[in-house]
Amino acid sequence: MKRNVGRISACALIVLFFAACASNPYYNPKKPHHTPEGFKNRYPHAEKGSFWKWKFDQWRYGVPETPPGGWNFSVLRPDVAFLKSNRSIDTLTWIGHASFLLQLDGVNILIDPHLSERASPVSFAGPKRVTPPALDFGDLPHIHFVVVSHNHYDHMDEQTLLRLAEQPGGPPWYFVGLGLKRWFEARGIVTAVELDWWEGRVVKGLTIHFVPVQHWSRRGLVDTNETLWGGWMIESQTFRFLHTGDTGYSRDFIDIRRRFGQIDLAAIPVGGYAPRWFMQINHVDPDEAVAIHKDLGVRRSVGMHWGTFAGLTDEPLDEPPKRLAEALARAHISSETFFLMRHGETRLLKGESQERLLVRPPR
Repeated sequence: MKRNVGRISACALIVLFFAACASNPYYNPKKPHHTPEGFKNRYPHAEKGSFWKWKFDQWRYGVPETPPGGWNFSVLRPDVAFLKSNRSIDTLTWIGHASFLLQLDGVNILIDPHLSERASPVSFAGPKRVTPPALDFGDLPHIHFVVVSHNHYDHMDEQTLLRLAEQPGGPPWYFVGLGLKRWFEARGIVTAVELDWWEGRVVKGLTIHFVPVQHWSRRGLVDTNETLWGGWMIESQTFRFLHTGDTGYSRDFIDIRRRFGQIDLAAIPVGGYAPRWFMQINHVDPDEAVAIHKDLGVRRSVGMHWGTFAGLTDEPLDEPPKRLAEALARAHISSETFFLMRHGETRLLKGESQERLLVRPPR
């Protein structure tokens, strides 16, 4: 008996030792995506390629290329007065890249908001915006809550998040993955709530869930996968919307469908996929975006993550719409079932036609 007690005590000490050495304060050994150091994807996949090889290839071959006249994507001017006063019509407005304004049941939600000039830790270098944000701070209605899919600079922009915290009427709630709350608190934002995969919260009558996708996280040089990435399911009583964030192709979307059932609209990346040897694990191409659409069994999908920032990936910024059209044709899916929006476009979320709202001429 004493020998067994001694063994149990020794095992307990070993467990406590490794728990103390773990850098992940959220570590739960019962959750397969938790590791002592951080987090990992749910399904096995190959290791991603070398970042520095990719950058060397860009320097060597001169990619990505920019057309002689530069990129010129027109931006529609949303009906700002309508969006600010709207309390009854469910809408979705594409601000650019992965940023959307979602209005459900009179609640205003920003998803991965990015209104700055660069997707970069510094203001003088890094991927630069070639298409201005369709909504600026003065154009926004009062934002009730913000969801952030992960901490990469094209999805989690410090300037934007800090400015939103200063909005009249008080800051929004910020919903983020595990490990990111401390980033907000270090900047004086005390309204951040962090969730693990499959966890949810009820906010102003809506239910939001953090869901798994295949990606990764890093904000600095030594914090790889220390914070959790994911997508967001946002539900009202009559509408279910999924924003996947950044993602590679995985069985996660079949799991999401099994857990939630019918999804009305999904925002899925269609850009940011080249070169495939480097991007494939963490970024889908248009064919894989169509496969996600099918795995989800979603009524409609909207393509995102294209036509906004130069230098994030190697494909020409105007290539994703062409590649998506080809992928949809091969899958016999219509361009209204899986559609693209123009920067600044607002769509109604209900009704068979998903009728576009009136917008002002492009700027």
